[in-house]
Amino acid sequence: MFTGLSAFPLTPLRDGKVDENAFVGLIENLVSVKVDSIGALGSTGSYAYLNREERRLAAQLAVAAAGHVPVIVGIGAVATRDVLLLAEDAQAAGVSALLLPPVSYQALRADEVFELYETVAHRVSLPLVVYDNPGTTHFQFTDELHGRIAALPNIASIKIPAVLADPAQASARVASLRAVIPSHVSIGVSGDAAAVNGLNAGCELWYSVMGGLFPRTARALVQASRSEQSERGLEESARLEPLWALFREYGSLRVIATAAEVLGHAAANCLPLPLKGLDGPSTQRVAQVLKTLQLA
Repeated sequence: MFTGLSAFPLTPLRDGKVDENAFVGLIENLVSVKVDSIGALGSTGSYAYLNREERRLAAQLAVAAAGHVPVIVGIGAVATRDVLLLAEDAQAAGVSALLLPPVSYQALRADEVFELYETVAHRVSLPLVVYDNPGTTHFQFTDELHGRIAALPNIASIKIPAVLADPAQASARVASLRAVIPSHVSIGVSGDAAAVNGLNAGCELWYSVMGGLFPRTARALVQASRSEQSERGLEESARLEPLWALFREYGSLRVIATAAEVLGHAAANCLPLPLKGLDGPSTQRVAQVLKTLQLA
């Protein structure tokens, strides 16, 4: 489960409610491509904007549609008590693993983040993924903290931010983290534009935004990095630069949501308010990039 491609789909809305048919369609697409795991209710899945009932529904739908493909479900929330309730719901839905970011309103201290993971790790019975994404959580993990958390029970993987483009620096980053965590805890890279760099540097899997909508293309990148032709993966990632440029300009969530709408996989205005999709000219840019890259 914690190798290869973990694809993170949208949780599309229609008229302010979870669009069950659209969501199931996205999951079924991932299953058809045989992704290694499905990451429901991650940042791409808008977990932070959904209430408990909506998240319970999404977890149930994902597990039912995924079949034999493992489903990892996000359980992030501001209050620890809510994290534990979400964990209970996800486990009851039959998910295979849990994804936990250190979400906060007030800035968290390192001891508070450790206590969060310690509490949850001892209360759940499923593998737990540590979500290290300072761009959304505004918390900066240290390797020392990662090492302490990774020694807790049930910790199975760490989802790290994008690595640097320089191969030596990327390898050094992964090696420094690997030196302080147990061998059974995998390291997964996020930040799609740098995914191949991370995989080439020793990350075991890619937690992928674009893989949630374009799993065939994402899987090809993973396969290239796993072969003796890792340069081919870099070349293919470079070919996708127009998409990465859109991610940098508008944010990956808005771009992927717009792409899903353009391709008919989601209804218009599928993001939860106050988030809004892209305007007309920007949507046309997305559509043109999809066509140029043959992602449509």
